[in-house]
Amino acid sequence: MRIAVLSDIHDNIWNLEEVLNRVAGMDLLLCCGDLCAPFSLKQIQDAFSGPVHVVLGNNDGDPLLLAQIASQREEVYLYQPLVELELDGKKIAVAHYPQIGQALAASRQYDAVFSGHTHRPQTQQLGGTLWANPGEVMGRFGEPSFGVYDTGIGKFELNRL
Repeated sequence: MRIAVLSDIHDNIWNLEEVLNRVAGMDLLLCCGDLCAPFSLKQIQDAFSGPVHVVLGNNDGDPLLLAQIASQREEVYLYQPLVELELDGKKIAVAHYPQIGQALAASRQYDAVFSGHTHRPQTQQLGGTLWANPGEVMGRFGEPSFGVYDTGIGKFELNRL
């Protein structure tokens, strides 16, 4: 299973469009928060055909409208402050804040943990647990990026726009 991992979109719909074009055909999309406006979720929902799991971040200001948009399509899910999933036999956790992500990864209960918030891509191995931040779609603090996690080989690949 190939999983697209995004974070910190902050309404940059132009970069988001490019990312969505590049992840088309992947099996699932995870977002580590900070979509910001609900129209960013709508854009993801309309462009990505597979399941979408979004953990809300500190800049997702209208959770009611986000929930209404998510309810328009099956397999679009919202969570706060984290989600634990089993995907293709792998235990995966997603959070917005790196403090939560690091604690989840340090517990070594997961195969992979993804978090955002810092806008900085990073990948670290804590025992048998991968902990990764896909960086930012936004592009304010550096080159926009996203990640792809392959459950078959347990590898995370950072992709830059």
